[in-house]
Amino acid sequence: MDTATPPGSARLTFRDATDADVPALVALIESAYRGDSSRTGWTTEADLLEGQRTDEDGVRAVIDAPAGRLLAVERDGGLVACCQLEHRGDAAYFGMFAVRPDSQGGGLGKVIIAEAERTARESWGVAEMHMTVISVREDLIAWYERRGYRRTGQFTPFPYGDERFGIPQRDDLAFELLVKNIEAL
Repeated sequence: MDTATPPGSARLTFRDATDADVPALVALIESAYRGDSSRTGWTTEADLLEGQRTDEDGVRAVIDAPAGRLLAVERDGGLVACCQLEHRGDAAYFGMFAVRPDSQGGGLGKVIIAEAERTARESWGVAEMHMTVISVREDLIAWYERRGYRRTGQFTPFPYGDERFGIPQRDDLAFELLVKNIEAL
């Protein structure tokens, strides 16, 4: 499906990711969050975590999940972003959100999250969107709050010792649940 984009941008195409997209999706997600390339954008976690953010098995599991989908976002035929949507009862879960670092800061993320909310609401009739964010990511949480998400004060521990999610550089990491009512958007 196509949708409008920020001024000066080419039209975006949203589609369900396939197994053929897995290597490009892993590269996109890694570039947005880990290593020196991630420092080009503002969503980097390079100072919090080293190692990988995801791998091919993790991305493939999201693509193959029966209650979910991984949206690939393209502009001019090239992959620029992705996000996970998973149906969880009365809510949808939003995750694995990545925007190419050189495309961050221009309004693309706002368009993508709005489309994800619309897709979840229309596909599953859900009233809420849920996500988890590393609680020390204050700038990122503030960005989501400006999009209508609210902090819940509900935390889950970071999976220390499981290098599939990265190698923590500090000992105070946890995930906070953020929630938005998307019923009346």
